[in-house]
Amino acid sequence: MAEHHSMPGVASSSPAVILAHLAAHTRRIRLGSGGVMLPNHAPLVVAEQFGTLEALAPGRVDLGLGRAPGTDGATAAALRRTDRLNEGADDFPEQLAELTRFLDDDFPDGHPYARIHAVPGPVQGPEGRPPIWLLGSSGFSARLAGVLGLPFAFAHHFSARNTIPALDLYRDSFRPSAVLDAPYALIGVSALAADEAARAHRQVLSGALAMLRLRTGRPGLVPTPEEAEAYPSAPPSGSSWTTGSRTSCTAPRTRSARAWTTCASGRAPTN
Repeated sequence: MAEHHSMPGVASSSPAVILAHLAAHTRRIRLGSGGVMLPNHAPLVVAEQFGTLEALAPGRVDLGLGRAPGTDGATAAALRRTDRLNEGADDFPEQLAELTRFLDDDFPDGHPYARIHAVPGPVQGPEGRPPIWLLGSSGFSARLAGVLGLPFAFAHHFSARNTIPALDLYRDSFRPSAVLDAPYALIGVSALAADEAARAHRQVLSGALAMLRLRTGRPGLVPTPEEAEAYPSAPPSGSSWTTGSRTSCTAPRTRSARAWTTCASGRAPTN
């Protein structure tokens, strides 16, 4: 579950709450945040929330972390109660270190937080804790994840051109840690499946128009397929359907390369 704020078409302003709902209605599937935007929160609060999730769904919850605001500047200022937004992003390594110590309950003696415990957590017993992933769409988190020996997830769905450079940087920067012996990465993709290719294509157009509006400063509810189909093929002001992201879609029993390419390129299938 991602974290976005003040976006009418995205219902993920509180990843921990939605993950608790999903945990209550599943038994085996792995769940996680993709991600919690750490500068928006106190590290102790995140440790408490995900310690609670780990207690509710032991061994099934991953804690993915990012450093972007997940919204526009004005909303980020309201979240962080400051207009000095760069400070939060620049302090991300320190915030991450603090969060990790709260999760592990291992602040050194003499530290101001040595007597503070994230509950649920290790202070109650030797239980597991959610694994940390670093998320990113550039080289900053890739390098940091590598140096710290953490798993890394790259936002390929909206930064495709940077995928290979970021993954190479992660692998080149990697240092073995107590968490990983070797690099471990994934990429985020936008995918949609439907019973028929034509239906999948119609749904993809809705997402494409929603992203176009978001990127041009006009966020709103997700448009219907009918709205998307009626949208001009040559939008005004030099806009286009190309938003820097690709969506793959296909239908059951027709998972051919042609089906994936057709939907990803935004062309309607011919048969």
